[in-house]
Amino acid sequence: MSKATLTTVFIAFLLTSSGAKPNGKNKKPKQAVPAIECDMRAGKISLSEFIVKCPANCRETKEKVYGTGVFASISSICNAAIHSGVITNSGGKVIVMKMAGQAIYKGSLANGVRSLSLPNWRESFSVSVGKPKQGVTYPSTLVFVPSRPTTVKTGEPKDLPYSTVSPVTEAPEAEPSSTAAPPTTTHVTIPITTSAKPRATVHKVREAGVHRSETSVTIRRQPHASSASAPAPEEHKPPSETSHTRGFSAQGHDLTARVPELMSQGDPNCKVDIAFLMDGSWSIGKRRFKIQKDFLVDVSQVINVGVAGPMMGIIQYGDDPVTEFSLKQFSSSKDLKPAISKIVQKGGLSNVGKALSYINQHFFSDANGNRGGAPNVAVVLVDGWPTDKVEEASRLARESGINIFFVTIEGPDENEKQNVVETNFVDKAVCRTNGFFSLPIKSWFALRKAVQPLVKQVCDTDRLVCSKTCLNANDIAFVIDGSSSVGTGNFRTVLQFVANVTQEFEISDTDTRVGIVQYTYEQRLEFAFGQHNNKADLLNAIKRINYWSGGTSTGAAITFAADQLFSKSKPNKRKIMIVITDGRSYDDVRAPALAVHRKGVIAYSIGIAWAAQDELEYIATDPDRDHSFFVDEFDNLYKYVSKIIHNICNEFNSQPRN
Repeated sequence: MSKATLTTVFIAFLLTSSGAKPNGKNKKPKQAVPAIECDMRAGKISLSEFIVKCPANCRETKEKVYGTGVFASISSICNAAIHSGVITNSGGKVIVMKMAGQAIYKGSLANGVRSLSLPNWRESFSVSVGKPKQGVTYPSTLVFVPSRPTTVKTGEPKDLPYSTVSPVTEAPEAEPSSTAAPPTTTHVTIPITTSAKPRATVHKVREAGVHRSETSVTIRRQPHASSASAPAPEEHKPPSETSHTRGFSAQGHDLTARVPELMSQGDPNCKVDIAFLMDGSWSIGKRRFKIQKDFLVDVSQVINVGVAGPMMGIIQYGDDPVTEFSLKQFSSSKDLKPAISKIVQKGGLSNVGKALSYINQHFFSDANGNRGGAPNVAVVLVDGWPTDKVEEASRLARESGINIFFVTIEGPDENEKQNVVETNFVDKAVCRTNGFFSLPIKSWFALRKAVQPLVKQVCDTDRLVCSKTCLNANDIAFVIDGSSSVGTGNFRTVLQFVANVTQEFEISDTDTRVGIVQYTYEQRLEFAFGQHNNKADLLNAIKRINYWSGGTSTGAAITFAADQLFSKSKPNKRKIMIVITDGRSYDDVRAPALAVHRKGVIAYSIGIAWAAQDELEYIATDPDRDHSFFVDEFDNLYKYVSKIIHNICNEFNSQPRN
């Protein structure tokens, strides 16, 4: 055999042994998802975008989270994902995308995770549901930022390579020695460096030709080893040997084909969850249906959809509503455009009321991408007028915190109003009848002119007054001790305390409502829920309550409040009872308190002077420390106003919306 032939055979052997796959097949590998612990912070991973799997019960670890929607990179990935509603406390897959640092991160409470505020941090990240787009493969191996050393020795600083962690089982490491071979895993080789003094490094994230510098002061932990020649810095190695190509691409494959597109962050000044209800009835016709789709495409492009800004879903209604796509299905305006263009007209009547009931009960849910911390907005497009009634469905939707906008195109003229099922249907449906929530359009051909005004209005979160908050979503019953031991002066102090608490809430028939029961041996309903529907009237009514005087039957008063107030509470309201007493009850409080707890009433107890601690704890919802308070004298009641407001809001924000 000639020398040339031997050379050819040898080269062919090298190529096949390094690049071939088992059985000679070149199948696309299944996405491997590295598992992380609850305490893993985004800043510890040196990848700009990656997918991970969180374990269950991370919420209980109380690992710190900083920010809302966009988080500082020192935050726990898993708890940030729970806070954002991307996963539940059961764990799951999460896609993480790094971005530039922010000047401020706002704290909030969502899904049982309290995020903290932070004035400034150098790097941020966002989280999204861990379902990669078709054709996108994320790194199956995480690349970690070097950690600080436990010991530092003198010597010349070295450039230190990254270490990598594989999602599969690691091979055992060899004990380091002066001649030790590098420790290995099934995917990568991590060289042991010399005992040189590490220095702060500037980490460069290099992924498939995309270069971005990330400055951070981090030092890799050094294993103890005697002096040996250090390996060359990773940035000086051939591209085939860098940590960004190892364990991630087979030889001969195009890396750029697998790099995921950067996820759109959207407009952070317009963080709202929007449902567009598009008219698919037969009356609209194919041409106008196409105009409607073009309008929604224009809105989707102007509004700048993204995970840290607005998220958009579409429901088409006719005889029945159908979700075309949910809030979480598309995370960029670019992806929305072709999706909207493909929507096919369903036909049928124009049942807007049924569609509003549908979004209230089904659309704005955690499973569909409702983020909790973002206001819910429903924009209803109507050709002419609805074919069913909208008032009741709209009321329930508003009370659930949905801000309803109506865009009516070619609405009824004077001669057509007799054909309308429900007169003044827009005023009965929208969040407020001040013109802000309704856009009448005279002609379908003028619809596109409404794009900019509509986007401006739905993004004006300060005016989205129907958003459900801890201050506008309650039925609050005050149960006040009017026994002889209280006295007239102290009773006026109690009323001032009630007024101070009430002052903090938004009062109306669709917002928070307040009722008051005064009791001695007997009970008296001072006023019921909804009897005073603005704050000024309510505060005046509190001032006018007269002191009764008598014995103390707290248990009977709780039962009375349940019968006279909470039995008439609205289904979308949180039921809160605040019992104020200055002594031990003559009757049992345990059974009445347990009965209201079982009906979903959140009970607070406030004891003064001679109140019995055991009874206060029976009355209060668990945990007692958050719902039961004691003061030694009436004049100290004011100290608990802010505490009660804080706890009511804290409890509200920790619950999912649906």
